[in-house]
Amino acid sequence: MRKKTNSDRRSAVITGVLLIAGIVAGIFSVVPVIDGEDYMIKAYTQENQVLIGAFFQLLMVIAYVGIPSLMYPILSKHSKGLALGSVAFGIMAGVFIMIGVMILLLLLTISHEFAKAGALDMSHFQTLGELLQAGRDLVNHVATTLAFAAAMLLFNCLFYRTMLVPRWMSAWGLIGSALSLAASLLFMLRFIGLDAAYMMLNFPIAFQQLVLAVWLIVKGFNVNLPRPDEVGTR
Repeated sequence: MRKKTNSDRRSAVITGVLLIAGIVAGIFSVVPVIDGEDYMIKAYTQENQVLIGAFFQLLMVIAYVGIPSLMYPILSKHSKGLALGSVAFGIMAGVFIMIGVMILLLLLTISHEFAKAGALDMSHFQTLGELLQAGRDLVNHVATTLAFAAAMLLFNCLFYRTMLVPRWMSAWGLIGSALSLAASLLFMLRFIGLDAAYMMLNFPIAFQQLVLAVWLIVKGFNVNLPRPDEVGTR
């Protein structure tokens, strides 16, 4: 039987808070002006929206890196390889997020320069802006999502094996992570865009993270359940 400790309870609560913080930060990191067709002109005039989006995107790093790192001491007792893998993918996701922030700020800089240049030699601004916009989409919706979905896949795999949370929730997380990975790969291969199909494929893991967060904050880990390797000895 697992023994309940204050450390486990604290880790569960902090993990739940970080999951919710990551979701909220992700929502506020959306920058409609950059995703619009007239981003070259409008980004300069709506600079605060871009900077706020960049700020919340940076906050996502805390959640993406913090969740697997915080859980490592607990999960490594059951599988150091999977636990370490989740941390590695979480760090990768954090790095990609920071790259995405830098690209976002570069787009803002180009918008400033575009406004100064006026009608003179606009073509190279447009070309550079389009390249950066495409690069930002690939970083945010392919690289970052693939890394974090892989981290969550390992995370939920360990949860399923250890029964620290109900297995139905872990199974939901495994399926949701797989769908999120598929969404990023399909977007990368241009089978889908940033459309309803992409959002629907990512919705299950996002909703599972919210449910998991509430569960961890309210109930914590199922520390009184026997380990899978203990069930057969009874």
